Amino acid sequence: MVNFKQEELIERLMDEIRTLYPEVDLINVIEGPEDPETLWIEVTAPDDEDREMELREFAAEKVTDIQLDYGYHMLVMPTRRTAVMS
Repeated sequence: MVNFKQEELIERLMDEIRTLYPEVDLINVIEGPEDPETLWIEVTAPDDEDREMELREFAAEKVTDIQLDYGYHMLVMPTRRTAVMS
């Protein structure tokens, strides 16, 4: 279950992601299947593979900062639009 502070951090993270990658949308936030303390933030992946790799690197840095500053473990999981529509 996502608490208020986690919601706030996810909104801030998505704002930062959308600033650089406006084509990326939030799909869902779920608990990790192996560890309910880990949140998976599912987002649409950019169509361009290079931009997707940049997004993954950018998001990894941001969620590392969140973990160090607040103790919440999160993963940004870009997903292809075709997988989302299935």
